[in-house]
Amino acid sequence: MLLTHLTVPQLPEGWPAALPPVRRLAERGLELTARVTFFVGENGSGKSTIMEAIADVAGINSAGGKAGTKYASTGPMTPLGEVLDADLTASGTWLLHGPRLKRRAFFFRAETLFNLGQNVSGRPGFWDEDLTEQSHGEGFFTVLERMVSGPGLYLMDEPEAALSFLSCVRLAGLMQRVADEGGQIICATHSPILTGLPGAQIIELGEHGMRTTAWEDLQLVDHWRRFLAKPDFYLRREE
Repeated sequence: MLLTHLTVPQLPEGWPAALPPVRRLAERGLELTARVTFFVGENGSGKSTIMEAIADVAGINSAGGKAGTKYASTGPMTPLGEVLDADLTASGTWLLHGPRLKRRAFFFRAETLFNLGQNVSGRPGFWDEDLTEQSHGEGFFTVLERMVSGPGLYLMDEPEAALSFLSCVRLAGLMQRVADEGGQIICATHSPILTGLPGAQIIELGEHGMRTTAWEDLQLVDHWRRFLAKPDFYLRREE
């Protein structure tokens, strides 16, 4: 493990403090117990807010990118990132805050990936392919397979956004391989496929704050089960 515990010693000013998961971090903190941790919750539950703050702590631009580059942390920290505390192991401290060129961390953000690609494609330490010449899903995997490998901290915010069912299965396999290699992944997702990764820690966010949940008890898994059993029921509700 590289990062083992998150806490908020003092709630930030403004809107982040209104999010139940942020208040829960302030009250009890969060222990990370597995090489792969998933944050799951509805839109607006606070997943991305927490992911951005972890990126700040890891020295990565919260808009996405790679630690150790000359301008990796350019820009102001997020309000939550300014107050978030993260406990690191000795390996985590070395890989995140050691010599700049030895740092191993990457923040994969689906919504900003192609803007990032325009700036770094072809540069040393990134990927050679032009993402604009690939399909959306192919571009995602070009980046994932190049940047998410071996010991390091890898943050992902909705990496399934452009992926098919089989590509999500492929991504779950990549996550397992990275965990076996000594890496750590923290991922915000809506995917029942990714969260089905054996041995992963699943944190469900919502009005309750946050809680560790088994895959089969996730609300999103229950919705998918019921939708696949009776799609017409769900679709009629939206008419």
